[in-house]
Amino acid sequence: MALNLKTFTTRAITAIIFVVILLAGICFNYLSFSILFFLVSIWGLIEFYQLAEKLGAKPYKVLGIIVGILLFLFSIISNSNYFLFIPTEAFFSVILVCAFLLFINALFDSKPNTALNLGYTVLGVVYSVLPFMLLLSITCMDKAFTFNNKTENWINDFAPYNFHYVLGIILLIWASDVAAYLVGSFIGKNKLFERISPGKTWEGSVGALIINIGCAFLVANWFPELALKHWIVISVLVSIFGTIGDLVESMFKRQAGVKDSGKIMPGHGGILDRFDSLLFVSPFIYAYLTIVKLF
Repeated sequence: MALNLKTFTTRAITAIIFVVILLAGICFNYLSFSILFFLVSIWGLIEFYQLAEKLGAKPYKVLGIIVGILLFLFSIISNSNYFLFIPTEAFFSVILVCAFLLFINALFDSKPNTALNLGYTVLGVVYSVLPFMLLLSITCMDKAFTFNNKTENWINDFAPYNFHYVLGIILLIWASDVAAYLVGSFIGKNKLFERISPGKTWEGSVGALIINIGCAFLVANWFPELALKHWIVISVLVSIFGTIGDLVESMFKRQAGVKDSGKIMPGHGGILDRFDSLLFVSPFIYAYLTIVKLF
């Protein structure tokens, strides 16, 4: 098949812009990270509700988005060293009230399949917002930060921010994706989950796992806050659950009858298309790092 130069150029430019914005938002400071993933999570939630509508549901989009916004803002505040004069208990109580308003709204909804509509509304917040909240918590897991040791930049005093964890996770996701594609292209024969994603193979997935463990040695050298053994575990989690995350999002799209979750990135689809692996990886890595930090 001949190379479509226009399509290739569009995809290349979009990919470069995406990587630059992503790395800048992660590496700059806590505020840039929070703003970046706040926008990503809410846009991802909008895309999820659009998919839900194509699946026959009528999610309560306005209330769902309000709950998503409040939850992410709560995460920003609760991970900071001071709470912007807003008691976290009061903030959380507002979120709870809004969440239960979803049930009241469903009660007065005369449309059919009310339970389905409510379910997709809540599922959208869990799938599209919660994982990015956990990423924010991962950046603030370094309790060695000393708030009393002031710096000249107030943002650096705002939270115990360390982007190395999240950047390492994203680099491992990229390495896993590239390795799975290359290994699968050369030697892939046995389909991993043909009903959902005909292009994925067992050979590609196993090859990606092995290569990703090797990449963990590099990441551990770059970001020594975590010992090598922990980066190896994270690389395994990335390879396994990143693949599952890709399959889950493909399942939603296939059932909705669409190729991409959105069109925000020309040639690359939507937010959910670009972050499907990270969405599924972050809860498992957050759980693992929490256990590591506790013990």
